[in-house]
Amino acid sequence: MRFRSSFFCALVAFALVVPVLLPTSADAQSAPKTPWGHPDLQGIWTSSGATPFERPEDLQGRERLTDEEVSSIRAATNARDEELLNAAARRTSAGGSVGAYNNFWMDRGARTDRTSMVVDPPNGRLPALTPAGELRRATGEKAPGGMENDDTWEDRHIWERCVTRGGMPNAMFPRSYNNNMQVFQTEDHVVMLIEQVHEVRVVALDGREHPSDKVYGWNGLSTGHFEGDTLVVVTSNIHPNVSALQPWSIFNSKEGSGSEMTLIERFTRTGPDSLEYEVEVFDPQMYTRSWTVAYPFNRMDDLMYEYACHEGNEGMIGILAGGRVEDMAEGK
Repeated sequence: MRFRSSFFCALVAFALVVPVLLPTSADAQSAPKTPWGHPDLQGIWTSSGATPFERPEDLQGRERLTDEEVSSIRAATNARDEELLNAAARRTSAGGSVGAYNNFWMDRGARTDRTSMVVDPPNGRLPALTPAGELRRATGEKAPGGMENDDTWEDRHIWERCVTRGGMPNAMFPRSYNNNMQVFQTEDHVVMLIEQVHEVRVVALDGREHPSDKVYGWNGLSTGHFEGDTLVVVTSNIHPNVSALQPWSIFNSKEGSGSEMTLIERFTRTGPDSLEYEVEVFDPQMYTRSWTVAYPFNRMDDLMYEYACHEGNEGMIGILAGGRVEDMAEGK
């Protein structure tokens, strides 16, 4: 089977202990329920990509910002965004380029009071890499952006190929835009529609076992259960070419974290319009220990629209064609 028995024993023991240790709150007690009694997680939720993934050095020792600091950061961000929009309008009116994206389309969200999305290790920084992780990082960083990786379409990132935003856990992490998720529930399934790259995750609640490692997907296979107001999801069988290395955008889809990566996610309804998300990443091939990321989702009243990613993928055609021209120039 996919997991070693010791992992399952530890997980079962944890599941038995945690409900006793978790404190109760007015928000948790008032979490709405579905007609069949599960916490109601349904709706459209949005997260913020404005909080640093890792804790900056000047904020070491601090898990949270003050309200005044958050207000100051948000005001400075709003002023910067307005200036970028004005600058883009000036360049456009003069016939210039607005760059890869006009800032109008960015939707990073608002800065939270957390100093980092990484909450474990306690210093808010990712743990040390294994030798394999160090090698993979060095290989990936030789070419920021990876534009010379153009021998084949397989050299390109799976996000660029409109396959997935990066596989799990990256598909859940907020970035620069489209950080939205719609949740649907039945008595024995929870379904998550991730707006970016229109990914769908199906979590089975019927107690089924995870299959052998001969069955896998970019976002893995997920099973879950409820512990109080928290949906706990175990995700395994993630495609071995998916990379949990950060920053993940510099890696293509040829090599990844291998077949042993496992995730434990927690979705907790913390209020009428708030949902806390947490994911612990077990990636023994790339990292010397597990690491945990946490951040909130807020309810969104807007609709989610189609993420039209692959409209002929003209960029891919240009990249590969340019690579062939360079090959001819080099006599290849």
